[in-house]
Amino acid sequence: MSIFKQVGRVRTAQARVAAHRAELATPAAALLARGHRHPLTTLGAAAGAGFVLGNLNVHPLRIPGLGGLLRGGLAEAVAQGVRLITELGASDSDAS
Repeated sequence: MSIFKQVGRVRTAQARVAAHRAELATPAAALLARGHRHPLTTLGAAAGAGFVLGNLNVHPLRIPGLGGLLRGGLAEAVAQGVRLITELGASDSDAS
């Protein structure tokens, strides 16, 4: 494979990452703003998740294959979740 093909692939990948980053900037900002408006809800959700995982003695590195999932596909799932929560929050505020 020539260096020019590799450079072309790298630039294509960089453009794709920049497009996805720009696409996620608005939902992520809306989610952060929602967290600032309702800090106790955010804190309660984080505390509840930590309590449940602690009681179940679940640690991400103890589950085989979860480390790779956290590095790879989980980021995309979180991005979809952020987008969904933002859209639901926007529709709730529009209905009010």
